[in-house]
Amino acid sequence: MTKAATIRKILNKLFPNPPIPLKHTSHYTLLIAVLLSAQCTDKKVNEVTPKLFAKANTPEKMGELSVATIQSIIRPCGLAPTKARAIKKLSGILVNEYGGKIPRTIEELEKLPGVGHKTASVISIHALKKPAFPVDTHIHRCAKRWGLSSGKNVKQTEKDLMKIFPKASWEKLHLQIIYYARKYCPAKGHKIEECPICKALREGH
Repeated sequence: MTKAATIRKILNKLFPNPPIPLKHTSHYTLLIAVLLSAQCTDKKVNEVTPKLFAKANTPEKMGELSVATIQSIIRPCGLAPTKARAIKKLSGILVNEYGGKIPRTIEELEKLPGVGHKTASVISIHALKKPAFPVDTHIHRCAKRWGLSSGKNVKQTEKDLMKIFPKASWEKLHLQIIYYARKYCPAKGHKIEECPICKALREGH
């Protein structure tokens, strides 16, 4: 069995149906939640977004809020001034240029304020159902630890993983690795004996 097959087998057993960890009710609310998750935990984002979306869950309604109001709600997520300005600005762009809808390509998404490549990739694969392999710090760490990539940055890791794993598996796989990394393969205090994938790879399964 190849290394990739071993990894997928273990992940499918441990996390057969991984949900998107960020609470959302639409493509727009997913976009805002992912934007807020930059340098912030999903848990904290999920505590903050219900308050924000109760006031504004569409770009039209968000555009009516002041930057100060948005900032006061999202403060616990960190980088609040920058994120609040980005949310207000991108909501206006969605209304004025896209009829309130989410752009259909990664390139267009990346042009929105506050939206980087990883955020655009998450929206592409989960909202637009277009192939993408979002790589966060968890995935970057595991890919290196498992010998799947020697990528010095997340973009290189993304390219390597796209070559190794079948396209049809990307949507589920990137979530599986995130859940797995948090539970079994942490950055600090990692123990191979307690990490099924690292253990299996060491033993050559």
